[in-house]
This record gives sequence, C-alpha cells and structure tokens, in this order.
Amino acid sequence: MVDREALGRQVDEMRRELAGTPVEVVVANHCYGLFELAAVYLSQEPPLLAQATLAIDALGYLVDGLGSRLGEAEPSLREGLSQLRLAFVEIGRARQAADAVANGGSAGSAGEATTSAPDGAGTGAGPTA
Repeated sequence: MVDREALGRQVDEMRRELAGTPVEVVVANHCYGLFELAAVYLSQEPPLLAQATLAIDALGYLVDGLGSRLGEAEPSLREGLSQLRLAFVEIGRARQAADAVANGGSAGSAGEATTSAPDGAGTGAGPTA
C-alpha cells in the first residue's frame, strides 16, 4: 500500500530542491535531454530522421531563442546543436547515396521525401545569437 503522507513529503522536498536550483540549470538539463533524444534517433538503424528533426529543432529553438540566458551551459549547448545538425546532414547524404546504389544508380531522394533538415542544418550559417 502507498503511504500517501510519505509520498507527499517526498514531493514537497523535490519541489523545495527544484525551487532552490537556478532555472537556467533546469532548462539546460532539459536541453541536454533533447540532445540525447536526437542522438538516439540518429543512431538507430536505419536512422529515424523525422523524429530526430523534431528533437533537433526543439533544441535549436531553445538554444537560439534563449541564448546567453542559458548561462554557463550555452556554449556547450550551441556546440552540441551544431554537431547534431552536421550529423543529420551527413547521415541524410549517406542514406541518399545508399538509396541511389540500391536503386541501380538513380539519384532518388527517398530520405528527403519523408523529412526535411532541421532548421539551420546544411545552410552554412551558424546559430543566431
């Protein structure tokens, strides 16, 4: 049986701990979670590009939109975002090349038909500040 009183005390303690943590640390931790989520989707065989796109875009909107408000985590989050975008483009190109070989050399774009590159990927432009 669940001790509701003990559970309530645990929840209260977690809330106090959270309230004592700077918000930029909490948001940065969520950003790291989005980074990890995108990396998981990119590492699947075959890569799940549509799912990775959403995670990369969500991370991009937070990092680009919040910028320096993310505190000390901003530089590493920007670097991670750039790495994800580059990996996405490279995986997409490799997938297209493999599809072309499998289709007898035709330059089909099967990977592009179902998903698009994350915002900022493949544009040559760095993240906006």
